[in-house]
Amino acid sequence: MPVPILQPIACGCTPLARPKLPPLPVVWVLFTLLLGALACSRPTAGTDNRMRVTQKGGGAVGGATPGVPLLQGGAFVSAGNLTPTPDPTRTFQVVVPGRQLQDSAAKIIPDSELVYSPSTIGFDVAGTVNQFGGYLSTFYETDRQGTERSGAQVVEIVAQRYSVNPRLLLALLEYQSGWVRSSNPAQGSLTFPMGMERGGKEGLLRQLNWAADQLNRGFYGWLGGSLNAVVLADGSSQPIEPGMNAGTVGVQAFFAELLGASAWQSTLQPPGFARTYREMFGDPFANAFDPLVPADLQQPPLTFMWDTRETWYFTGGPHGGWDAGSAWAAVDFAPPNEQQGCAVAQAWVTAGAAGVIVRAEDGAVTQDLDGDGFEQTGWTLLYMHMDNSERVAAGQVLPAGGRIGHPSCEGGYSNASHLHFARRYNGVWIAADNISAPLTLAGWTARAATREYDGWLVKGDRQLEAWDGYTDINALTMLQN
Repeated sequence: MPVPILQPIACGCTPLARPKLPPLPVVWVLFTLLLGALACSRPTAGTDNRMRVTQKGGGAVGGATPGVPLLQGGAFVSAGNLTPTPDPTRTFQVVVPGRQLQDSAAKIIPDSELVYSPSTIGFDVAGTVNQFGGYLSTFYETDRQGTERSGAQVVEIVAQRYSVNPRLLLALLEYQSGWVRSSNPAQGSLTFPMGMERGGKEGLLRQLNWAADQLNRGFYGWLGGSLNAVVLADGSSQPIEPGMNAGTVGVQAFFAELLGASAWQSTLQPPGFARTYREMFGDPFANAFDPLVPADLQQPPLTFMWDTRETWYFTGGPHGGWDAGSAWAAVDFAPPNEQQGCAVAQAWVTAGAAGVIVRAEDGAVTQDLDGDGFEQTGWTLLYMHMDNSERVAAGQVLPAGGRIGHPSCEGGYSNASHLHFARRYNGVWIAADNISAPLTLAGWTARAATREYDGWLVKGDRQLEAWDGYTDINALTMLQN
């Protein structure tokens, strides 16, 4: 039987301390202030034990981090002309920095220069890297799956996966190691080019994965209201200046992991890192796309991502969209109990709405709902762990219910086949229990608990609890729709 919505969920992990819960609706406002590690799980038949694994590119699951209310500006573009061909004449709102962006001299970048936002459209990563002509332009790396990528391709794929601005990644890489503009960077930077000298972080891809996750931790933590200070590498704490913007806090959080107090201050104060960024790309505020997300953001109608004649299972409540630092934008579903482990499921994942497929690779499928062919604008949906056999191809236009692919373990660290589903708007990860635009599937609305993966789907007086097992409390059947 389902438990009351506010009852804690039994979990095999050590529970986090929880304050006394205030009455609704304040409790849901607090619940939105939580982020988590992007770990994906699927149930094991006949057990209530919860298993936690990490999403591709992610580190180990750690303590809960806050989600995001995301009460910022922008405009929703509804699904209309679904053409996979980008319109080169399309223009976007670009705001010259005004009082809102200049009320603190310590601001380094606007929010849109941290996010893979509309301001990145038209930015040629490979062309830029080749133009600078540094070590990165001749660098190639082979990942653990045997895929070889150029340095520019590594930057691009990290930017897309984590939804972090590639200009910022390049500027940080240059500041830390000189890889972008120098053809002969320091020998010591070749293994740890972003400066995180830790086992398991060797190589460009892992270093950029780590950097992007730290940038997101600062960005979404500050937006969510839980991050008021950063702890530096020497153990000291630095409060974040009131009125600071989330993009700058993301940069502060990145350097906090690497530097002590004196070096941190000098890096963030002029000229510091800001000079490197401006030398490479000019005034970052000239590229500002503001605001990124409207206060009255509304989700377009979404349906379940499978044939509703089948019974699927709600196995993961709100958790990270991609890795630990991003908002709790994702939920997990397991297909019918056909087999255990990572065998490719026979069931199909289907499109939750009509839209254009803009990327389909490494287990991840990204769908653009406004039809302009850009994943940096409007609403996009992420379908993760799709097996490469029979997977939809980039460029295809799908109706709601169109076939995406089969659940598997492809594209991440997963203990069994499942669907990891998340949303973004203008490149910003939108928390599943966002205040104005909660994740709603066929009338069922996601609500987060105080820990990642815990949570509920609620429809009227009915509710389903996220659970790592095949049980009545998490089964989605035709009768419930």
